[in-house]
Amino acid sequence: MRRTPEILSLVALAAIFVVTGLALYGPNRLPALIPTHFGAAAQPDGWGSPHTLLLFPAIAAILYLLMTWVARHPSSFNFPMRVTPRNRQQLETVALNMIAWLKVEVTCIFAWVEWGAIRAARHPEQRFSPLLMPIFIALVFATVIGHVVAMFRAARAVAQ
Repeated sequence: MRRTPEILSLVALAAIFVVTGLALYGPNRLPALIPTHFGAAAQPDGWGSPHTLLLFPAIAAILYLLMTWVARHPSSFNFPMRVTPRNRQQLETVALNMIAWLKVEVTCIFAWVEWGAIRAARHPEQRFSPLLMPIFIALVFATVIGHVVAMFRAARAVAQ
């Protein structure tokens, strides 16, 4: 069940590395100054070196590895309900599924922001949609809330 999100997150992570490499060292390199920050209206309001793009794959990889490491230690998880020997397996399964989907969402957010920064550097007349970041944030919260609800249901089902 967690194979699909793991593949998706690895594809997104690989895309971040490939796009960064092509943007910095490929045949169609970026200009000397690129947008490095976007305001709430999705307009560039900070400029810097194209090498700041190296932060995207670095941070995405660190977060991916951190979430992978956390997922390898489910016995140390804290759950928002009482954990018993009868419900531990179900709760850990839901928590591991949540982590897998959060990895997908986080790596996709980094890929999208990097792609948008590169596009803004090459085509200044185009801009980010100011709705996409709130949509991504809502998606992350929905994932967490949905899985916490699933944990409560799993704990209640085992208790009955």
